Amino acid sequence: MIETAGIKTRSGLTFTADVVGPIGGPLVLLLHGFPESRHSWRAALPVLADAGYRAVAPDQRGYSPGARPDPADLSNYAFEKLIADAIEIAAAAGYDGKRFHLVGHDWGGQVSWGVAGVHPERLASLTILSRPHPKSFRRALLNEAGDQKHRSRHHRAFLEPETGKLLLKDNARRLRDGLFGQGVPAAALEEHLSVLGSPDALEAALAWYRSNKGLAADIGTIKVPTLYIWGDADATVGPDAAHGTAEFVGAAYAMEVLPGVGHFVMDQASARATELLLAHLQKHPV
Repeated sequence: MIETAGIKTRSGLTFTADVVGPIGGPLVLLLHGFPESRHSWRAALPVLADAGYRAVAPDQRGYSPGARPDPADLSNYAFEKLIADAIEIAAAAGYDGKRFHLVGHDWGGQVSWGVAGVHPERLASLTILSRPHPKSFRRALLNEAGDQKHRSRHHRAFLEPETGKLLLKDNARRLRDGLFGQGVPAAALEEHLSVLGSPDALEAALAWYRSNKGLAADIGTIKVPTLYIWGDADATVGPDAAHGTAEFVGAAYAMEVLPGVGHFVMDQASARATELLLAHLQKHPV
């Protein structure tokens, strides 16, 4: 049974998290992206628990009411603090200093690449959904002959001060149609908006973009066994950035392409993605 708990870290922040599985089982930490929430992982959690894993899926910094420092101070949302959150959540969940499995989608994937780059010794495996390695993404973004710049045009809009109000206007019409309008079921959309649909939460989520412009984190070659899952109908991540990711992983690496699946993999193809994730975890035990 999934329990929703408050996980208080040594930084003093309390993260709302869905937790399931046997206490002491290998930890799987699952980090959601934008504009989603911990509910992204609702289909995977019981499967992981049945396989003996302790799965923890938090609403991340700014999404959790108890972990929402002032977004007007962008230093509160600096990339190194997002990385530190993952390590501190693992510690507060009872795995301080222990190796664990890390899973991330979209912005959660960006943070997961960062954790793997800074703390490779802590990870038994890495699974990334949608978000390419930052260097592959940056290369595709700078390629004038490619289309990644067009796919990422929403990033520039997120830097504008009125964006939050516009996204929530008319019952969050722009969020519903523009971002979630990529095949995300209505029920999943409502779950995410229950977390992100307030001005305070959305401004904090947008602070991730404003504090870390361009997503150009300086992350080197990854030395953790990595599974990368990408849907070939992803509207925001093109094939150049996706397929280029392999060049930046120096450990065991597998890429799985999901035909006809868009950016929000767990909301669109949760069964297949969970199957791939579980096989990857079992191949690389803690």
